[in-house]
Amino acid sequence: MKRRTVLGLGAVAAAATALPVHAQRPPRIVSVGSAITEIVYALGAENMLVGVDTTSLYPEAARALPQVGYMRALSAEGVLSLKPTLIIATTAAGPPGALDQLKATGIEIMVLPDHYDYDSVVAKIAAVGKVTGKVAEADAMIARGRDAMKSLAATLARTTRHPRVLFLLSMTGGAPQAAGRDTAAAGIIKLAGGVNAIDGYAGYRPLTPESVLASNADYVLVTRQTVQAMGGRQAILDQPSLNRTPAGKAGRLIEFDTLLLLGFGPRTPEAATELAMALHPELARAP
Repeated sequence: MKRRTVLGLGAVAAAATALPVHAQRPPRIVSVGSAITEIVYALGAENMLVGVDTTSLYPEAARALPQVGYMRALSAEGVLSLKPTLIIATTAAGPPGALDQLKATGIEIMVLPDHYDYDSVVAKIAAVGKVTGKVAEADAMIARGRDAMKSLAATLARTTRHPRVLFLLSMTGGAPQAAGRDTAAAGIIKLAGGVNAIDGYAGYRPLTPESVLASNADYVLVTRQTVQAMGGRQAILDQPSLNRTPAGKAGRLIEFDTLLLLGFGPRTPEAATELAMALHPELARAP
């Protein structure tokens, strides 16, 4: 009987080794989570994919694959219709009932950690490399990523400045939400040498005008999709209270592609470095 496997950061190598080796035929993989899908493609194992979730928009080729729904609202029937032999997801996947239904069928389910730090990226790459038979490619990718993160750390060591960053996410039909603790936004801000301007709660919540002003944000960070949804850069900066923060007064707004910024996959070193240079222009100008 195959089983659902949950890998912790400290036990990734050992747990991955214990996974079944698909020596006779390649696995039929359903990938749940944009980072997992991106890793599969980056390792050159995309021929094993038979389906993805709706967050899997990069690379472009992934959009042509059958979709099994949003990663947090999976349909067991939709997944089973693709006849997968392996489902790879992160801890963000759900709902639990759908995962339990899939587990009951005997399909192998591998759930990988997603803690919004670079160690979890390494864990995901190593585990996906193991089950797809792309260990050498995974090792090389990890080595490149670690080198890039070490280079970034050395660069950030040249400054003692840690700007306060307010991340806003536009929500359909509601007010913009600000990222608190334990979010991908907070994680990437930390990697880039910034400080999340909101630390009074976890997850995303709408902010009161008083909270926006109290954030004392030096920069506003948004996705390009949020810029479009909220009517443009200036419309964001002109919001009441936000226009009275250091960021609003100076017009400091940084925009990124959503999956690049928040994906926590193979491109995270690129995203962290790009954001760091935007938050620390003095470092970008340094020889």
